[in-house]
Amino acid sequence: MNGKPDAAIFTQDLCVGYGNKEVLYGLDLSFPPGTFTALLGPNGAGKTTLLRTLARLLPPVRGKILLQGKNLYDYSASALAKRLSVVLTEKVNPGVFSVFEFVSLGRHPHTGFMGRLSGRDLDVVRECLEWVKAADLAHRQMGELSDGERQKVSIARALAQEPEIILLDEPTMHLDLKHRMEVMGILRQLCREKGLAVAASLHDVDVAARVSDMAVCVAKGREARSGPTEQVLSENRVAELYEFEGASYDASLCTLEMRPKASREKVFVNSGMGSGAGLFRLLSKHGFSLAAGVVHANDLDCFVASAIGADCFIQSPQEPVGGDSLDNALKSALQADLIVDAGYEIGPANQNNIRLIQAALSAHKSVFSLRSKEDAQTIYGKDSSSMILCNSSTELLEKLLAASRPGLHGE
Repeated sequence: MNGKPDAAIFTQDLCVGYGNKEVLYGLDLSFPPGTFTALLGPNGAGKTTLLRTLARLLPPVRGKILLQGKNLYDYSASALAKRLSVVLTEKVNPGVFSVFEFVSLGRHPHTGFMGRLSGRDLDVVRECLEWVKAADLAHRQMGELSDGERQKVSIARALAQEPEIILLDEPTMHLDLKHRMEVMGILRQLCREKGLAVAASLHDVDVAARVSDMAVCVAKGREARSGPTEQVLSENRVAELYEFEGASYDASLCTLEMRPKASREKVFVNSGMGSGAGLFRLLSKHGFSLAAGVVHANDLDCFVASAIGADCFIQSPQEPVGGDSLDNALKSALQADLIVDAGYEIGPANQNNIRLIQAALSAHKSVFSLRSKEDAQTIYGKDSSSMILCNSSTELLEKLLAASRPGLHGE
């Protein structure tokens, strides 16, 4: 992500901070047109400081910032505002402005000394409100808006400047889920359809992984890492960036999974084809130690079980269940305190998994199943009579908790 002259904005050996205090240094970053760049890092890492420096609200400690190949500080305030707009986290006191009037403030760099809006200016304001899906709010008072509505209107005002790059500081802060997704969708669309460069500091790594093209990871005292999101946001790098304890990031699913400390017995979950993903999360958060097998490496169950720290017995995707994976899973199942059959569909690739449940039943293990009585009888025959059948994951959890002894867990 080295600086390039064709980028909307780029930096050369940039050091940002306050006065002579360095927060981030050695930054060679570029923000190309049509790309969404996520700035990620823990609180206090310097994301906001970097954004404010790029917006010319803070002077750089050293280094260069170039906008379209020209030094950022060579632009007049008006010329800069026509190219770069900023949406900060501070709540603006809108006074008695209507939404339309507030968005119209974004036209200030384009109006004359008197600040009168031309017909085109009015059209731009209307278009910007439509872009952020807020046209119906035009005649509302700013003070009446929810946080989500206000954020969309703030983006519309920034867009009304007709910039080439928009900088946003935590644009989804204080927003509910609906408005978070809506705002991120709007920003993504601005990149794709209007060719804008968007750079935003974000707290949600999973959201950043889904919407951003580029990522910049910053942490105090460490070199910033930047590049295409899929390359930068690896499991290890995210864990290092945020110094996770009791959680992990799955780059394949773009999800964060909790890893609570086990306080109950070990449950061996026999699953496949995604049937166990929800169960792993459910049982993990209730303190059960978990094992999973045999799961194929490309199965959703494998991704989730691995991310939450379960003991996983994994089969190569092109091979049917068998060999060492099956043998080791069988040993684990017989050592586990409780067994769960997730009720997955059985086919040629996973039919040997039946042997795990059969062995557990023969060893008189407590086997819980999400299959119907008829399905269990068809698969396991007369041995199914000792299975504890459950109609839902909720019922399964209740029965597992009833059979569990808190404070004990398998190793």
